[in-house]
This record gives sequence, C-alpha cells and structure tokens, in this order.
Amino acid sequence: MSFDDRSRLDPTQVEDRRGSGGRRGPGAPIAVGGGLGLVILLGALLLGIISPEDLQNIAVEQPSGPSDFSSDTNLEECQTGADANTRDDCRIVGFVNSIQAFWDEEFTRQGATYTPADTVLFTGQTEAACGTATSAVGPFYCPLDQQVYLDLSFFDLLQRRFGAEGGPFAEAYVLAHEYGHHIQDLLGLLEGTSGATGPESEAVQIELQADCLAGVWAHHAVDTGYITEVTDEEIAQALDAAAAVGDDRIQNETQGYVSPETWTHGSAEQRQLALKDGLRSGTLSTCDTPGWTP
Repeated sequence: MSFDDRSRLDPTQVEDRRGSGGRRGPGAPIAVGGGLGLVILLGALLLGIISPEDLQNIAVEQPSGPSDFSSDTNLEECQTGADANTRDDCRIVGFVNSIQAFWDEEFTRQGATYTPADTVLFTGQTEAACGTATSAVGPFYCPLDQQVYLDLSFFDLLQRRFGAEGGPFAEAYVLAHEYGHHIQDLLGLLEGTSGATGPESEAVQIELQADCLAGVWAHHAVDTGYITEVTDEEIAQALDAAAAVGDDRIQNETQGYVSPETWTHGSAEQRQLALKDGLRSGTLSTCDTPGWTP
C-alpha cells in the first residue's frame, strides 16, 4: 500500500501527546499491576467504546520491546503523502485524513454535515473526557469528547500477544473501526445501548456495524485521493486483524476456553464477515444504518 506522494496531509487532525505522560483524572483511579487478568481486560476492551465506568480501576500494562513507530513526535512535518510513505506516524495521519475525507463527502452526499473527530496519539496514559485513557484498554472512541485515542504500541501488542499478521492496512482497519463508532455517534446509534452480552447482543451488533463501516471506507479508500491502491494482500491484513480481535480468539488465547455468553465484540468469523460486507458493497445500507439523522 502506498500514499500518493503529491497528496497534502493535514496533521492538525491528529493530536500528539506521546511522551508527555498523563495525570490521573478524578473518578478514574488506576491500579498498577499486570498479569493474566490484565490481558483478559485488554481483550475484552479491544477496539471498543469506553464509557466513564469502563475506565474505573484499570491496570496499566506497559508494552515491552521496541516499537516500529518513529520516536520523532513532530507531526507538523507530516505534510505530504511522501511523508506518509516514509514515516510510520505520518502514515497514521494519512489514514485519518483519508477516513475523514470519505465520511465528510459521504455525509455531504446524504445532505448532512460531518463533524470531524481528532485522533489523539499517546504513550502509556493520557486524559480523555471519558476518564484516564491507558494503553491497557487499547484503541477506543470517546463519545464525550468525540475523539479517537490510540497508543501506537497497540499494533506491536496485537502481533505479539494475539498473533495478528500486522501491516499498514491492519492499522488502517483499527482506525477505520474507531471512526465507525464516531459515525454511529453522529447518527445517534450509540444512545441507550444496553449492557447485555452474547453473540446476538446489542453490544456485539454495535461492534460489527463499526467493522462494516470500516469496510465501507476501505472500499472507497483510493477514491479519497490519499491512497494509490489497496491490494488483496492488504485486504488480507485487515481481515486478519479483525479475526485477531474476535472474542473467541482472545478468550481461547487468554483463558483457554470460549464463553460466548460473555462476548461483547463478536467472534473472529462475525468480525471478518462484517468487514467483508462493507468492503464488497461500499454502501451504508449494507451496515444496517437506520437512516441519516445526524
């Protein structure tokens, strides 16, 4: 996958807090610890919507080993597609720009107005309107401040701990999934959701819809003008990442057995099928979006 060298990036859509640390917010205490219980917590919350309650008493796991991502935190230097092709963090800027360009155009086409959402890059922990964001919870979308939060070390952890193949388009899928939650938020689809779990639960359906919305963007990624092509190999990277964060895969890896009644995000098969639905059609109706009422 490559970006068009001539495309202009907008680094203001990504806020860089890497290396700045973070203070504990009131009402969101952090218990320092680790071990299997933390990994199960991470698995349960991967790629999810985090409420203030979800961020209570979360243990922090600092990933070990080097990150593939650049230590240079000056995102203002991410100005063109050529930068996205040579710098990993600029690639994140490119993905965010492409995803938001698509949704802005799609909302306009539907006669609605898209509200942009920044992505916040952080290391370890930082403050969010939903509470203290930590690397333990993985990437998430906070509806209270309408921002996506991401510790880039998550991509290393996804490969090391959960066996994902990785690759640039796996990263794109993760971001597009979180922006799928932003689209749900703008459409009012996150209001009044229940806490029920299981393969057919509302929680799982919300996650699968976000996967489908990620696929809709991927279908149109080249059309946004940032990305020159998406190959079959790159689509495979995204599908592999979707499977890696399936509830059944994570439960089997972390606890040695599968408990479908506790699923909150869907099985590996469900997540791949939802992503494929969006990829194949490129239309919002495929994702069962009940009308445009932003």
